[in-house]
Amino acid sequence: MPKQIKELSDIQLLVDTFYDKVRQDTLLAPVFEKTIGQHWPAHLEKMYRFWQTVLLEERTYQGSPFPPHAVLPLTAEHFSRWLAIFNATISELFEGEVAAEALWRANKMAELFQHKLSYFQQHPEKLIR
Repeated sequence: MPKQIKELSDIQLLVDTFYDKVRQDTLLAPVFEKTIGQHWPAHLEKMYRFWQTVLLEERTYQGSPFPPHAVLPLTAEHFSRWLAIFNATISELFEGEVAAEALWRANKMAELFQHKLSYFQQHPEKLIR
């Protein structure tokens, strides 16, 4: 039965469930495994802090989420699949205002990342490494 996103344990459930699905996905798993490798615990911790900051307004994440993605070979299909899995995970586990905010934020983030990636793919000299 879906519940509200209210605390860090809810964020952890969201992130863990989502990435369990991503790691089983034939399109996304290879990209994540190649990039993250053996560093999954650190990546999950970073994602807990990111979504805790975004959804619970508890400032635990510092950084910029886009740069690690700037050099990845991502296409619209990757983003589409990422969103489908994220949306399904939210719908399966949660309901309410914060869950709706999570869906909205994920969609906006995917849209923004796709625009930025397109720009840097067309102008690789502008990419700061």
